[in-house]
Amino acid sequence: MKIVNKHIVITGGASGIGLELVKQLYGQNALSVIARPSKHLEELQANYPDITIFEADLSDLDRVRLAADQLIKTEQSIDILINNAAVQYVPCFLDEDFRLETIKREVDINFTSVCMLIYLLLPALIKQDPSIILNVNSGLAIAPKASSAVYCATKGALNLFSQSLGYQLEATNVEVKQVFLPLVDTAMTKGRGSGKILPEEAAFEMIHALSKSGGSIDIGKVKFLRLLQRLSPALASQLMKGA
Repeated sequence: MKIVNKHIVITGGASGIGLELVKQLYGQNALSVIARPSKHLEELQANYPDITIFEADLSDLDRVRLAADQLIKTEQSIDILINNAAVQYVPCFLDEDFRLETIKREVDINFTSVCMLIYLLLPALIKQDPSIILNVNSGLAIAPKASSAVYCATKGALNLFSQSLGYQLEATNVEVKQVFLPLVDTAMTKGRGSGKILPEEAAFEMIHALSKSGGSIDIGKVKFLRLLQRLSPALASQLMKGA
């Protein structure tokens, strides 16, 4: 698919990788962004006035449903849905600063809202031929680390969900893709890890993945991780444990 003159819906498009996606897709495509209210969202609207914005904190599933309903009511076709938004909490279960309420928030943003948006926007996606659902995943879906257990679990769930959904939609015009990212230099990863790729590089690779065939795209160090997982699962697990 050539990514020109498409209507693309992006979650979390006000900062990080989502903002870079907007920058690189804007002008040649119609963009709708679903993101929580923030100064970043206000800046996005000011800098990119042709974008349609639907405000929703993705941890609030009622707001997710409302945003999807509002989007459907515009009667616009949807060519591509990019489920990009995610949140990661670092404290371990034994840490004093771990907060119980973060469990539900992390699961809802990273997984439940993804399932909901796909279901609610699927009728609009099916009308287009072809159309794409791109779920943004992580190398941690392949092998988890010791910290951020809930985050790792949501990414593992997203991986299996995407595969199963792809089976369900095989007879339709909707293609389900996943992109597996290494550590990206965003606010979410500030102060953690090294050898990060820039968000603009991640966005460029994701857009390139949309135009290629195949349901799974590995970026950067994830290619090495995938190979290592095949050759020595134990070594891959040990490597990622302390990531």
